[in-house]
Amino acid sequence: MASATDQNPDELYSQALYIESSEALVELCKELRQRPYIAIDTEFLRERTYRPELCLVQVKHEELLACIDTLAIDDLSALSELLLDTSVTKVFHAASQDLEIFYLLAKKVPTPLFDTQTAAPLLGYNEQIGYGNLVKEHLGVELAKTHTRADWTRRPLPRQQITYALDDVIYLEALYLDMHSQLKELGRLDWLQPEFDDAARVEKYDQPAGERWKKIRNIQRFKGPALSIIQALAKWREIKARETNQPRNWLLKDDVLLNIAQQQPDSTTELAHIRSLERKTRERFGDEILAVIEAARDQEPEPLPPFAKKQKLNSANLARVQLLNAWVFQRSLELGIAPTILAPQKLLEKMVTSDGRSALSGWRDPLLGDDLTALLEGRATISSTSKGLVLTTA
Repeated sequence: MASATDQNPDELYSQALYIESSEALVELCKELRQRPYIAIDTEFLRERTYRPELCLVQVKHEELLACIDTLAIDDLSALSELLLDTSVTKVFHAASQDLEIFYLLAKKVPTPLFDTQTAAPLLGYNEQIGYGNLVKEHLGVELAKTHTRADWTRRPLPRQQITYALDDVIYLEALYLDMHSQLKELGRLDWLQPEFDDAARVEKYDQPAGERWKKIRNIQRFKGPALSIIQALAKWREIKARETNQPRNWLLKDDVLLNIAQQQPDSTTELAHIRSLERKTRERFGDEILAVIEAARDQEPEPLPPFAKKQKLNSANLARVQLLNAWVFQRSLELGIAPTILAPQKLLEKMVTSDGRSALSGWRDPLLGDDLTALLEGRATISSTSKGLVLTTA
């Protein structure tokens, strides 16, 4: 690990490969497919497009360090083959956006994978910890933030910007090696696999356009024709955003879409009075929007998904939550995981009031599932000793 973290930026930059041809990419990927894992990160822009524009891919395994200029290379099939090679573990931090990009590139989700952000809580770190903070807390390295909002489409890329990008895999590899070793020693590696499997589900990155309406806030307030129009307009917006490769909110923001559904305009004159509807959208797509409204007005809406209202805990359930929380605190001491990470209050409330053991998704279930279920079902008791709490199962 010292070789990954002790070199200065100039040394790191000088040893890195800059890949900007298909031939060089093929050779690099051929070599990387012989390695058991690769640390991988991306630089992309998506502020002005529907699909993220991949600009750079950084990879590392031991002495092999490279930046792949995806804007300069027409044929990225060798990269896709590397990503889909199941003999190579792909190491990410906060993998979801990278996985979305690679799904769009390869039409499959890269596996197997290891996400240091997902793994961090099992070593006592906060959930959703950022890469910079994890590097600082785990490796004692303060990363520069000077290129956080850099333009990754510019060419040639400045040397300092490439060095900044390389840091994202240099320290990622160091994190992976150390965290993997610690988790293996603690017997916790297997606990992560369900979460990695969930992250690799295709439906996370290929949601049907007709399902997009379910992500609109406060959708449960609507019914009848207004709900039908929301559903139809959300589908139209998604398809049109994909066709034109522009952010969906550039076409219709959610609040504008809801306003249209409430007012149900049937002419260009009425459409012009919709508050906050961009003139360029109205002029370019006004007829299409009106046609969608007209077609949807007389249709039955799709059923709303079930919405669970937050239940106020009665005294009995509050006591049950406190009982479970006492054991969570004891287990947190034993495991070295903060109690608010091990089992947050909201999770315990869901366990008591509705979801039962299923509230303990992912790695939490093997840590707490049997014990907390036994406590809820009255098959276990907690007693206090000089060394802490002890759980006894009947």
